[in-house]
Amino acid sequence: MNSTGSRRRDSARGSELITDIASFLKYFDGVNRRAERDVSALPPEAEAWKPPAHADESGWDIAQLVAHMAASRLFFAHAYRGEGWVAKPWTEPTRTRSEWVAALHGSAEQLRTALDGTPDEWLQRKVAGIDDPDVQVSGWRLLLMMVEHDVHHRSQIDTYAGINGWPVPQIFGRRAEDVGLAR
Repeated sequence: MNSTGSRRRDSARGSELITDIASFLKYFDGVNRRAERDVSALPPEAEAWKPPAHADESGWDIAQLVAHMAASRLFFAHAYRGEGWVAKPWTEPTRTRSEWVAALHGSAEQLRTALDGTPDEWLQRKVAGIDDPDVQVSGWRLLLMMVEHDVHHRSQIDTYAGINGWPVPQIFGRRAEDVGLAR
């Protein structure tokens, strides 16, 4: 905020966020590492656990969520590459904890292959929106939408872990109690 109480406008807002695809991929590697860490921390009983029955994603079990995360990464990659919003199901197995890690790892590798070497200028290029081609988003924003989607479902899995009393890895290795924020 400035002295008048309004938000400062930054004409370069967003342009410095991600400046090259290699930097984005390095960032995403960390996002994926945390997703792999979290699903690998789940106990064996997580493989059979089911949430309350719902017809939509709120009723998906962990195997379905992991498959959705894996497939969605490639969904966003297709759009970023200008190939359209191509939704394909994840075809590799996701029944067990080791398969969850393999799916996340494999989809991250496929994402890297799809994005590595794309021109850095594509980060600023406009991509047609999924529902309305007249509504366009910058490439960097589309990639961040993918990350937010991934983190959203990782958080859903971590929430399931917490309500079941299973370990929930700390994002930065410290709990609130460790830094004096306990109530």
